[in-house]
Amino acid sequence: MVNGMATKKVTVTLDESQLDRIRALVEAGSAPSVSGFVQHSVEVALDDVAGWGALLAEALRQTGGSLSEEERAWADGILGHTPATSTAA
Repeated sequence: MVNGMATKKVTVTLDESQLDRIRALVEAGSAPSVSGFVQHSVEVALDDVAGWGALLAEALRQTGGSLSEEERAWADGILGHTPATSTAA
């Protein structure tokens, strides 16, 4: 984290075993603090999402664009995914 960067305190819920493992890393000196570990983890996750988004965008560009409704339905069936239905009026 960059010094001087604005931060905001939030509450997150973790499994007890995850928190125990994070605290063990802090005690071993492998992480600066529980907050530091979580901040780093969030940054890695955000970078990961951005990277996958860029990779997907490039793959779609190379293959002709977004999935058609038929392609999406086929993929949903193969993956066992049930699309969410809109309940907005």
